[in-house]
Amino acid sequence: MSKIVFLDVDGTLINYDAICPESAKKAVELARANGHKVYLCTGCSKAEISQRVLPELDGMIGANGGYVEDDGQVVMHQALTVDQVKHIVDWCIERQLGFYLEANSGMYINHLFEEQAPATMVKYAMGKGATEEIAKAKANGFVNSMILTDDLYRDDVNKVSFILSTYQDHLDSKVEFPDMEANTWGGKDEQALFGDLGPKGITKKHAIEVLLEHLGADQADTISFGDAKIDLSMFELCAFNVAMGNGGPEIKAAADYITDDVDEDGLYNAFKYLGLF
Repeated sequence: MSKIVFLDVDGTLINYDAICPESAKKAVELARANGHKVYLCTGCSKAEISQRVLPELDGMIGANGGYVEDDGQVVMHQALTVDQVKHIVDWCIERQLGFYLEANSGMYINHLFEEQAPATMVKYAMGKGATEEIAKAKANGFVNSMILTDDLYRDDVNKVSFILSTYQDHLDSKVEFPDMEANTWGGKDEQALFGDLGPKGITKKHAIEVLLEHLGADQADTISFGDAKIDLSMFELCAFNVAMGNGGPEIKAAADYITDDVDEDGLYNAFKYLGLF
């Protein structure tokens, strides 16, 4: 019976240098050729995913569940309202926090993010094992991929990520924006580097439910792959869940199976173990 497979991106389908291992590409190709469907399920918006060199897929869930696409068809797109975006932008500027607006059309920043992001992204890359030299190159590439603009009160924003000066910024965001989902990324717990804000009720789990209804598919045929705490909502819904060997302790504790690291053919080995090809 064909399966529906959901893949997180960073640390799962691609490594922390944003490279998709050849074995992972082969695994996806073989599984799809064998009749299975494979979707991305990521916190990234479509503009960021378009910068990655990935195998052909059946569609994607993006923005932590705010966007669902199947075979080029938009199934769901729940963006923030202009008023919500304005509230976040003004709050970040008042607190002098660099931020970027994540939309399917691009990633939009102002000078605050341009100034603060390189140092923060170096910390992020080095925390994932990169040398300082490589981390600096990755940080510059990340910032240079964004669009510097004063037009920040937009109506197409999926979510907003902002640099944490301290973990208190995240805690304050939960109080300031009770009508939104508040998460962190880039580190564990109080070592997180970024906060993010998206529409209330939007999760990877909810997006998978929407996609399954669209496909007329059964939850019993779902498999998910992840490496981080944000992937736990996928694990709540999917019938079988795989944690990457490079994943954190929380995702491993919730997994049905732990595969090898992303750079040690983890995806390929798990696909083979599950009989997807």
